[in-house]
Amino acid sequence: MLMLAAAFAASGEVMAQPAGQEVKPTIVLVHGAFAESSSWNAVIADLNKDGYKAIAAANPLRSVASDAAAVSAVIRSISGPIVLVGHSYGGPVITEAANGKNNVKALVYVAGFAPETGESSLTLSAKFPGSTLGDALLPVAQADGGQDLYIQSEKFHEQFAADVPAAEASLMAATQRPIAKAALAEPSSEASWKTIPSYAIYGSADRNIPPAVMKFMAERAHAVKTVVVDGASHAVMVSHPNEVAALIEDAASAR
Repeated sequence: MLMLAAAFAASGEVMAQPAGQEVKPTIVLVHGAFAESSSWNAVIADLNKDGYKAIAAANPLRSVASDAAAVSAVIRSISGPIVLVGHSYGGPVITEAANGKNNVKALVYVAGFAPETGESSLTLSAKFPGSTLGDALLPVAQADGGQDLYIQSEKFHEQFAADVPAAEASLMAATQRPIAKAALAEPSSEASWKTIPSYAIYGSADRNIPPAVMKFMAERAHAVKTVVVDGASHAVMVSHPNEVAALIEDAASAR
Protein backbone atom coordinates (compact mmCIF):
# COMPACT_ATOMS: atom_id res chain seq x y z
CA MET A 1 0.00 0.00 0.00
CA LEU A 2 2.84 2.38 0.83
CA MET A 3 4.44 1.78 -2.59
CA LEU A 4 1.11 2.56 -4.23
CA ALA A 5 0.81 5.77 -2.21
CA ALA A 6 4.33 6.81 -3.18
CA ALA A 7 3.74 5.95 -6.83
CA PHE A 8 0.51 7.95 -6.80
CA ALA A 9 2.31 10.89 -5.28
CA ALA A 10 5.11 10.70 -7.82
CA SER A 11 2.83 10.40 -10.82
CA GLY A 12 0.18 12.93 -9.76
CA GLU A 13 0.31 16.10 -11.81
CA VAL A 14 0.01 19.47 -10.13
CA MET A 15 -2.43 21.74 -11.90
CA ALA A 16 -0.79 24.66 -13.65
CA GLN A 17 -0.77 27.77 -11.50
CA PRO A 18 -1.35 31.28 -12.84
CA ALA A 19 1.81 33.36 -13.05
CA GLY A 20 2.87 34.59 -9.64
CA GLN A 21 0.51 32.29 -7.73
CA GLU A 22 2.11 30.08 -5.12
CA VAL A 23 1.69 26.31 -5.46
CA LYS A 24 -0.49 24.89 -2.69
CA PRO A 25 1.23 22.43 -0.38
CA THR A 26 0.50 18.74 -0.69
CA ILE A 27 -1.15 17.39 2.45
CA VAL A 28 0.26 14.09 3.73
CA LEU A 29 -1.98 12.47 6.34
CA VAL A 30 -0.72 9.74 8.65
CA HIS A 31 -3.15 7.59 10.62
CA GLY A 32 -2.38 6.25 14.06
CA ALA A 33 -3.01 3.05 15.99
CA PHE A 34 -6.39 1.31 15.74
CA ALA A 35 -7.24 3.26 12.58
CA GLU A 36 -6.30 3.10 8.90
CA SER A 37 -5.99 5.41 5.92
CA SER A 38 -9.71 5.63 5.16
CA SER A 39 -10.24 7.42 8.48
CA TRP A 40 -9.12 10.53 6.57
CA ASN A 41 -11.71 10.17 3.78
CA ALA A 42 -14.00 13.04 4.81
CA VAL A 43 -11.04 15.31 5.56
CA ILE A 44 -9.57 14.56 2.13
CA ALA A 45 -12.90 15.33 0.46
CA ASP A 46 -12.89 18.79 2.09
CA LEU A 47 -9.28 19.43 1.15
CA ASN A 48 -9.82 18.35 -2.46
CA LYS A 49 -12.86 20.59 -2.72
CA ASP A 50 -10.66 23.52 -1.75
CA GLY A 51 -7.99 22.69 -4.30
CA TYR A 52 -5.53 20.77 -2.15
CA LYS A 53 -3.95 17.48 -3.14
CA ALA A 54 -3.97 15.04 -0.21
CA ILE A 55 -2.35 11.64 0.28
CA ALA A 56 -3.16 9.28 3.13
CA ALA A 57 0.15 7.51 3.70
CA ALA A 58 0.15 3.95 4.97
CA ASN A 59 1.53 3.71 8.50
CA PRO A 60 2.87 0.21 9.25
CA LEU A 61 2.49 0.71 13.04
CA ARG A 62 5.61 -1.33 13.80
CA SER A 63 8.06 1.17 15.31
CA VAL A 64 8.50 4.94 15.36
CA ALA A 65 11.77 4.78 13.41
CA SER A 66 10.64 2.35 10.72
CA ASP A 67 7.20 3.94 10.38
CA ALA A 68 8.81 7.36 9.97
CA ALA A 69 11.11 5.91 7.32
CA ALA A 70 8.08 4.63 5.43
CA VAL A 71 6.41 8.05 5.54
CA SER A 72 9.71 9.70 4.57
CA ALA A 73 9.66 7.63 1.37
CA VAL A 74 6.34 9.22 0.48
CA ILE A 75 7.65 12.69 1.34
CA ARG A 76 10.67 12.22 -0.93
CA SER A 77 8.39 11.37 -3.85
CA ILE A 78 6.63 14.74 -3.64
CA SER A 79 7.98 17.96 -5.10
CA GLY A 80 7.03 21.26 -3.56
CA PRO A 81 5.85 22.19 -0.07
CA ILE A 82 4.20 19.66 2.25
CA VAL A 83 2.03 19.83 5.35
CA LEU A 84 2.39 16.71 7.51
CA VAL A 85 -0.66 15.66 9.51
CA GLY A 86 -0.58 12.94 12.17
CA HIS A 87 -3.36 11.39 14.22
CA SER A 88 -2.60 9.85 17.62
CA TYR A 89 0.54 7.66 17.28
CA GLY A 90 0.90 9.22 13.84
CA GLY A 91 2.13 12.29 15.76
CA PRO A 92 5.49 10.75 16.75
CA VAL A 93 5.77 9.37 13.22
CA ILE A 94 5.41 12.76 11.51
CA THR A 95 7.65 14.37 14.16
CA GLU A 96 10.42 11.97 13.18
CA ALA A 97 9.67 11.93 9.44
CA ALA A 98 9.89 15.74 9.20
CA ASN A 99 13.49 15.88 10.37
CA GLY A 100 15.81 16.97 7.57
CA LYS A 101 12.92 17.68 5.16
CA ASN A 102 13.20 21.32 4.09
CA ASN A 103 9.93 21.17 2.15
CA VAL A 104 7.80 20.35 5.23
CA LYS A 105 6.27 23.72 6.09
CA ALA A 106 3.99 22.70 8.97
CA LEU A 107 3.03 19.87 11.31
CA VAL A 108 -0.59 19.32 12.29
CA TYR A 109 -1.32 17.11 15.30
CA VAL A 110 -4.84 15.68 15.20
CA ALA A 111 -5.47 14.22 18.67
CA GLY A 112 -1.83 13.32 18.30
CA PHE A 113 1.30 12.98 20.36
CA ALA A 114 3.97 15.67 19.87
CA PRO A 115 6.90 14.09 21.71
CA GLU A 116 10.05 15.68 23.02
CA THR A 117 13.32 13.81 22.47
CA GLY A 118 13.26 10.65 24.58
CA GLU A 119 9.51 10.62 25.17
CA SER A 120 7.22 7.82 24.03
CA SER A 121 3.50 7.56 23.45
CA LEU A 122 3.19 5.58 26.67
CA THR A 123 5.07 8.08 28.82
CA LEU A 124 3.07 10.98 27.41
CA SER A 125 -0.33 9.31 27.76
CA ALA A 126 0.40 8.70 31.45
CA LYS A 127 1.57 12.27 32.12
CA PHE A 128 -1.94 13.29 33.20
CA PRO A 129 -4.84 11.06 34.32
CA GLY A 130 -7.85 10.36 32.15
CA SER A 131 -6.99 7.67 29.61
CA THR A 132 -9.11 4.51 29.75
CA LEU A 133 -7.36 2.84 26.84
CA GLY A 134 -5.48 0.25 28.90
CA ASP A 135 -8.65 -1.55 30.00
CA ALA A 136 -9.96 -1.65 26.43
CA LEU A 137 -6.95 -3.27 24.79
CA LEU A 138 -6.74 -6.78 23.36
CA PRO A 139 -3.15 -8.11 23.11
CA VAL A 140 -2.35 -10.69 20.45
CA ALA A 141 0.92 -12.64 20.65
CA GLN A 142 3.16 -12.54 17.58
CA ALA A 143 5.58 -15.19 16.30
CA ASP A 144 8.58 -13.00 17.09
CA GLY A 145 7.65 -12.86 20.77
CA GLY A 146 6.15 -9.40 20.61
CA GLN A 147 2.55 -8.32 20.94
CA ASP A 148 0.09 -6.57 18.68
CA LEU A 149 -2.54 -4.43 20.37
CA TYR A 150 -6.15 -4.01 19.24
CA ILE A 151 -9.08 -2.31 20.92
CA GLN A 152 -11.69 -4.86 21.93
CA SER A 153 -14.48 -4.66 19.36
CA GLU A 154 -17.23 -4.38 21.98
CA LYS A 155 -15.43 -1.42 23.61
CA PHE A 156 -14.27 0.32 20.43
CA HIS A 157 -17.24 2.67 20.02
CA GLU A 158 -17.16 4.07 23.56
CA GLN A 159 -13.36 4.12 23.81
CA PHE A 160 -12.24 5.39 20.41
CA ALA A 161 -15.17 6.94 18.58
CA ALA A 162 -17.98 7.78 21.02
CA ASP A 163 -19.31 10.64 18.87
CA VAL A 164 -19.35 8.58 15.65
CA PRO A 165 -22.61 6.81 14.68
CA ALA A 166 -22.69 3.25 16.03
CA ALA A 167 -22.86 1.59 12.61
CA GLU A 168 -19.82 3.51 11.38
CA ALA A 169 -17.91 2.83 14.60
CA SER A 170 -18.64 -0.88 14.19
CA LEU A 171 -17.02 -0.81 10.75
CA MET A 172 -14.04 1.08 12.15
CA ALA A 173 -13.64 -1.57 14.85
CA ALA A 174 -13.70 -4.34 12.27
CA THR A 175 -11.09 -2.66 10.05
CA GLN A 176 -8.79 -1.29 12.78
CA ARG A 177 -5.06 -1.77 12.31
CA PRO A 178 -3.13 -3.15 15.29
CA ILE A 179 0.00 -1.51 16.64
CA ALA A 180 3.08 -3.29 17.91
CA LYS A 181 3.18 -2.80 21.67
CA ALA A 182 6.89 -1.95 21.46
CA ALA A 183 6.12 1.00 19.15
CA LEU A 184 4.14 2.76 21.88
CA ALA A 185 7.12 2.50 24.24
CA GLU A 186 9.78 3.55 21.71
CA PRO A 187 11.49 6.84 22.60
CA SER A 188 11.36 9.58 19.98
CA SER A 189 14.45 11.24 18.56
CA GLU A 190 14.75 14.89 17.52
CA ALA A 191 11.60 16.97 18.06
CA SER A 192 11.02 18.64 14.69
CA TRP A 193 8.22 20.81 16.11
CA LYS A 194 10.96 22.95 17.65
CA THR A 195 11.88 24.25 14.18
CA ILE A 196 8.71 23.66 12.13
CA PRO A 197 5.45 25.52 12.90
CA SER A 198 2.89 23.23 14.53
CA TYR A 199 -0.88 23.21 14.88
CA ALA A 200 -3.11 21.08 17.12
CA ILE A 201 -6.72 19.94 17.25
CA TYR A 202 -8.29 17.53 19.70
CA GLY A 203 -11.57 16.70 21.40
CA SER A 204 -12.52 17.54 24.96
CA ALA A 205 -13.95 14.02 25.42
CA ASP A 206 -10.94 12.04 24.15
CA ARG A 207 -10.60 8.78 26.10
CA ASN A 208 -7.39 7.55 24.50
CA ILE A 209 -5.15 10.56 25.13
CA PRO A 210 -6.20 12.80 28.02
CA PRO A 211 -7.08 16.30 26.79
CA ALA A 212 -4.75 17.67 29.48
CA VAL A 213 -1.85 15.89 27.78
CA MET A 214 -2.70 17.38 24.40
CA LYS A 215 -3.06 20.85 25.90
CA PHE A 216 0.35 20.45 27.53
CA MET A 217 1.99 19.34 24.27
CA ALA A 218 0.42 22.13 22.20
CA GLU A 219 1.55 24.76 24.69
CA ARG A 220 5.04 23.29 24.94
CA ALA A 221 5.38 23.30 21.16
CA HIS A 222 4.09 26.91 21.00
CA ALA A 223 1.47 25.78 18.50
CA VAL A 224 0.49 28.52 16.08
CA LYS A 225 -3.16 27.57 16.58
CA THR A 226 -4.90 25.06 18.83
CA VAL A 227 -8.52 23.99 18.35
CA VAL A 228 -10.44 22.11 21.04
CA VAL A 229 -13.62 20.50 19.71
CA ASP A 230 -16.16 20.31 22.53
CA GLY A 231 -17.36 16.75 23.13
CA ALA A 232 -15.26 15.22 20.37
CA SER A 233 -13.76 11.76 20.75
CA HIS A 234 -10.32 10.48 19.78
CA ALA A 235 -11.68 9.94 16.25
CA VAL A 236 -12.08 13.69 15.76
CA MET A 237 -11.05 13.46 12.08
CA VAL A 238 -14.05 11.18 11.47
CA SER A 239 -16.62 13.00 13.61
CA HIS A 240 -15.48 16.56 12.84
CA PRO A 241 -13.73 16.47 9.45
CA ASN A 242 -14.63 20.06 8.58
CA GLU A 243 -12.86 21.46 11.63
CA VAL A 244 -9.83 19.25 11.02
CA ALA A 245 -9.63 20.21 7.34
CA ALA A 246 -10.00 23.90 8.21
CA LEU A 247 -7.03 23.77 10.57
CA ILE A 248 -4.94 21.93 7.99
CA GLU A 249 -5.77 24.64 5.46
CA ASP A 250 -4.77 27.30 8.00
CA ALA A 251 -1.39 25.58 8.28
CA ALA A 252 -1.09 25.21 4.52
CA SER A 253 -1.91 28.85 3.77
CA ALA A 254 0.23 30.44 6.49
CA ARG A 255 3.19 32.52 5.32
